[in-house]
Amino acid sequence: MSRARLTLLLERMRQASLDAHGLATSVDRATFLKDMMVQRAVGMSLLMAAEAATQLMDRYPDFVADHPEFPWAEIRGMRNRMAHGYFEINLERVWDTATIEAPELVDKIDAILHWRAEGE
Repeated sequence: MSRARLTLLLERMRQASLDAHGLATSVDRATFLKDMMVQRAVGMSLLMAAEAATQLMDRYPDFVADHPEFPWAEIRGMRNRMAHGYFEINLERVWDTATIEAPELVDKIDAILHWRAEGE
């Protein structure tokens, strides 16, 4: 397992999740639901985070198995819905993911990255 590639994917997940959260919380929910540019920016950021997670799942199954605290299947499922169901994206779900779940994901990634930095 290439630790550098694994770390890069975690960092990409982290940054894209932070971007989604920052973009979503730059407006209120009502504005988000009306503003297509913000919706698409948040959606693309979530898609980028989920794509990094999907690559991680495909390349590092042992890592994924060692970290059941991540909702891997849900991340992949959201990625697939967003990548293939452009006109059927649930904006309420995107909002909740960006404002609630993205920061939780960042915290989980930080715990791993910090542990790896401390433990090596």
